Amino acid sequence: MHLDLAGRVVVVTGAGRGIGRTLAARFAAEGCRVVALDLSFEAEAADVERIVCDVVDPGSVQRAVDVVVQRHGTIDVLVNNAGINVEGLVADLSWEQWRRCLDVNAGGVFLVSRAVAEVMKRARRGRIVNAASFAAIVPSVGSAAYAASKAAVVQFTRVLASELGPWGITVNAYAPGMVPTAMNGFAEMGPAAQDRLLDTLSLRRWESADDVADLLVFLASDAASYITGTLVDVSGGKLATQIPSRAHEAAARQPPPPAPPSAEPADS
Repeated sequence: MHLDLAGRVVVVTGAGRGIGRTLAARFAAEGCRVVALDLSFEAEAADVERIVCDVVDPGSVQRAVDVVVQRHGTIDVLVNNAGINVEGLVADLSWEQWRRCLDVNAGGVFLVSRAVAEVMKRARRGRIVNAASFAAIVPSVGSAAYAASKAAVVQFTRVLASELGPWGITVNAYAPGMVPTAMNGFAEMGPAAQDRLLDTLSLRRWESADDVADLLVFLASDAASYITGTLVDVSGGKLATQIPSRAHEAAARQPPPPAPPSAEPADS
């Protein structure tokens, strides 16, 4: 399947670093005209335009969208990647922490989607893809603010998908599992802590930003034109079964499969 996105205008929020930066670079590699939005940028990225934008400020969002339209004429794809993590037991969370997490993770998706949707309506086409999280499916202790914000993104996605359906615009969300980033520190954990997390995965390896990018390129393409209002689990089978590590333990005890027979030379 050839997913041709060449020439499409793609806006990625939170693209100054981490997963967002990889997503922006991937869409650029697909031949898209990519505009990265963030509060600041760690480094230059080839073939990616940058605009400073605060996704929780309605004025900042509208100005950024207006600039993109002035320069490129339209917006074909929006990836709402911007987000923060707030950890803490409910008893220990401050009101400010709770509000900040909901404002960025859910409020930012609302503000940017609302602004971009008006552009897409005029074109009668478009793709909006929102970053949820596996925490929206199964939350963990200490993740009340983060999980609530990502669950809000999922329900917002479903509603917006129906509201924008008449204009041929699709809206989907995706739920990554465990991508090591500076925000979560997975890769810096000790071996025992890493093993405990990896044991929850059917595919027992850390997820990469490229695993997420593979899905997003598909959802942004014409091949996904009849997929909307969904939450796509891209977590490597996290908790697909109660104890997926048992399969890996059983596989390790089995003898290796026999080597395939060597090819016989063809008769002349």
